[in-house]
Amino acid sequence: MDGFFSGLALSDVHQEHARNIVSLRVSENLFDDLSPDPNEQATAMHLEMETKPPTYLSNLPVVDRPFEEAEWIDAVEFPFIEWSASRYSDGRFGVWYGADSIETTIFETVYHWRRKFLEDAGFTQDGIMGERRVYWVKCDAALIDLRTRIDEYPLLKDSSDYNFTQSIGGRLHREGHPGLITQSARCDGDIYALFVPRVLSAPRIACYLTYRTAGAQVEVEKEAGLVWMTI
Repeated sequence: MDGFFSGLALSDVHQEHARNIVSLRVSENLFDDLSPDPNEQATAMHLEMETKPPTYLSNLPVVDRPFEEAEWIDAVEFPFIEWSASRYSDGRFGVWYGADSIETTIFETVYHWRRKFLEDAGFTQDGIMGERRVYWVKCDAALIDLRTRIDEYPLLKDSSDYNFTQSIGGRLHREGHPGLITQSARCDGDIYALFVPRVLSAPRIACYLTYRTAGAQVEVEKEAGLVWMTI
């Protein structure tokens, strides 16, 4: 690590990042067991929204449009609530990961879904399906740019060894930096790792995806029933 941080540049980022999470394509109606009447279901949902206090309040209410609580938690807050070990965290703090494109998020999440979830659980057969939701989330922050260090420090893109990158994330988090930019280990895209939620805002749904195992590959559908990408 000697000398790694010397001379690192900051990138002034003001753009949307793609965030790819597990989600159903069609939301479950939690009120359909109360009444078969769609109008009565809508009334129940409206009542809940009017009486349930939000957990998210914008720091800039004039600029940031209000959005529903669950959407904020799904798109932004969840990794800061449920900590887990990842490339830039040893599990003692949360990291939010976004990407420069929907395609980059697919390469990243397909790897973890296939290798770290299905195969570790012994599921290797064809036809296993997973559903996803992709958000665009605005980021406004000066981020540490690690992309210039990739050639000198190949461990930044190692496919499975996270010890080096976790030590970087640990220091940046401890010193209060909002986040970093680096290259994806799965494709040519860029990844954004954020250590604080305050630099993120205005999540909006970009699309829904379906992943399906097919031999050594994973087929990805954006429109249900039509293969869009094969990883």
